[in-house]
Amino acid sequence: MGTVAVIGEAVRVAGFGLAGARVLVAEDAAEVRTAWRSLGPGVAVVVLTPRAAEALDATAPGEASDGPLTVVMPE
Repeated sequence: MGTVAVIGEAVRVAGFGLAGARVLVAEDAAEVRTAWRSLGPGVAVVVLTPRAAEALDATAPGEASDGPLTVVMPE
């Protein structure tokens, strides 16, 4: 069974750790890209904050589509 990872600003992602998700705090675009690249093969789902999703889309087209199922939180 795969794991769930959550990437984004600390204030928006911290609570997901209580549910057992792997929380990767990323406050800027560079940290988002680093967090994305650190995901291992065992990650099945990634939840992104809107800012994290924007950072991946704007700077690494295709990077977010070549991997686990990705979900973006609502604003």
